[in-house]
Amino acid sequence: MPKTEWDIIGEAVLRYRKRAGLSQEALAEKADIHPNYVGRIERGECSATVRILLRLAKALGIRPHKLFLRL
Repeated sequence: MPKTEWDIIGEAVLRYRKRAGLSQEALAEKADIHPNYVGRIERGECSATVRILLRLAKALGIRPHKLFLRL
């Protein structure tokens, strides 16, 4: 099955989270979202609003466009 845009964004969140040395729980706390939501985003199981993606990028210490580089 081909990857969706949300699969690719989720992979980016996972990649940058691991680079930052954060658990899903720690990232969720920094971004003020539920840890289960982080996991669902990373697996491409759900979409996320722009606001959530901006909060994740800020929590990861990256510029938001980095989440979209492989689209």
